[in-house]
Formats: sequence, C-alpha cells, structure tokens
Amino acid sequence: MKIHVIETGNFKLDGGAMFGVVPKSIWSKTNSPDENNMCSWALRCLLIEFDDKKIIFDTGIGNKQSVNFFKYYYLHGEDSLMKSLKKIRVNPDDITHVFFTHLHFDHCGGAIMKKNNSLELVFKNALHLTNKVHWELANNPNNRERASFLKENFSLIHEKKQIKFITEGLIFDKIDVRFFNGHTASQMIPIISYKNKKIVFTADLLPSVGHIPIPYVMGYDTQPLLTLKEKEIFFNEAVEQKYILFLEHDIKNEACTLKKIDGKVVVDKMGKLQDLLN
Repeated sequence: MKIHVIETGNFKLDGGAMFGVVPKSIWSKTNSPDENNMCSWALRCLLIEFDDKKIIFDTGIGNKQSVNFFKYYYLHGEDSLMKSLKKIRVNPDDITHVFFTHLHFDHCGGAIMKKNNSLELVFKNALHLTNKVHWELANNPNNRERASFLKENFSLIHEKKQIKFITEGLIFDKIDVRFFNGHTASQMIPIISYKNKKIVFTADLLPSVGHIPIPYVMGYDTQPLLTLKEKEIFFNEAVEQKYILFLEHDIKNEACTLKKIDGKVVVDKMGKLQDLLN
C-alpha cells in the first residue's frame, strides 16, 4: 500500500463561522484572520494505492463554479487536484474509487469538471462511494445546508450509474468506516490501517488542530451538541489507540496525534503525515 497527500488548493471561510461560539480573541491565536475576518483553510485529500485499486478520499472544491461563487470563497494557492495527481504520476482514469466523506461542495466538487460547457466525471472509471442517508439529504437538503449541497457536484455520478452506497464497517482490506452525525447526517470517516498504525481521515469531525478543544465546534455543524459528544468519545479513543489524525482543512498541518494532560485531550504531535508515520 502507498499513501499520498493530495493538495488541491486553499480557500477562505469566516473565522467566526468556523469556530462557532468561541470568541475571536481565542481562536485567532491559532488561525489568524485577514481584515475581513476570513481565515485560510486547506482542501487536502488523500490517495491510497493498492495493487488492484486506487482510492481517493474527497476531491476538493473543484473549479467549475461561477466567478461569483468564488468571490465568496477566495480559492487560492498554487496547488490543484490535477497538478497533485500529475506529481505522483497517477492518471485520473486509473482511480478505481472516490470516497466522499460527505457531499458538501468543498469535499466533492473536484469529482466533476466542466468541459465545453458540459459536465464530465473527472474519474471516469471510478465507483463513487457515499451512503443512502446522506445521499437523500444531499438531494433534499434542509434550509441550513442547502447552500452546501450543489447538485452539479454529484447528480452526474448517479446518472452515469457510478455511485455505490456503503454501510459502516470494513469496506476494503485495511479500511474501516464510521458514520458521524453532528456536522451533517452520516458523515463517513475512514480509518486506514497502515504499517501497524491507524490513520483517520477526520474531514469535518476535526477540521484543524485549532478545533481539538471539545467546545470548539463549527457554526456549520447541524447538531453541535451531538458533535461535542462525538468528539469526546472519538478523541478518547484516538488517544488510547494512538491514531494519526489526517487533517483536511488545517492550512499548516497535514496530521496530528493527541494525548491527555490532567484528563484533558490536547495535541501531542503535528506536522507532515509522513513524519508522524515514521
């Protein structure tokens, strides 16, 4: 098995929205805002190569949306999904599976591109993995999440019959999946066994190192009290099992580990994924 970090660019979101009820005077110590209170966030994905399959976990925001759309999200940086795949010599047609943690636009937008004014699958030979509960929500969104679910990011996958609904548990050799519901219904978090260690792609359960304190919950979460419970239970497990937590949105750190000090879960190590694996 080979593991590759796939950087697809950065974007900006309001710092207050990303940290909910936590005051700016506190969260700004770890995430510096600009003059408009916006913070930069990564759109970081992961690719795993087996002998017989290549799986990409999330796909970033993509670039097919309108100029107006990107005025709100300030896509920036030199990285892109295609550039990162080219660096590791992986052709999009070689991808066998696309794993969506969830279908908010910043996690799945890169799976479909616009070419000659029509939409096309980026990974033409891949099965795209989600689950029935989340798929139903994405296609019939509540008012709170309506702006996050853009059907041009996933409808074509269903039309092309390249969608597969999965359930919790072992989905591939060495890849186990858990569902979490605080951020959005049935967000899928994969736990990957690799060289006697476990890597957890935390998606929006833990967007960044700055979100490790249990009360630091995003304003985007649909059930913040449930997120609190999910974080507490999972973080205790992460400490006990020595999980390496892969961070999709942390602008500085690809991954981190956790430890307990006086009964409180805090960051242990942070930095490059490969450094934490060594």
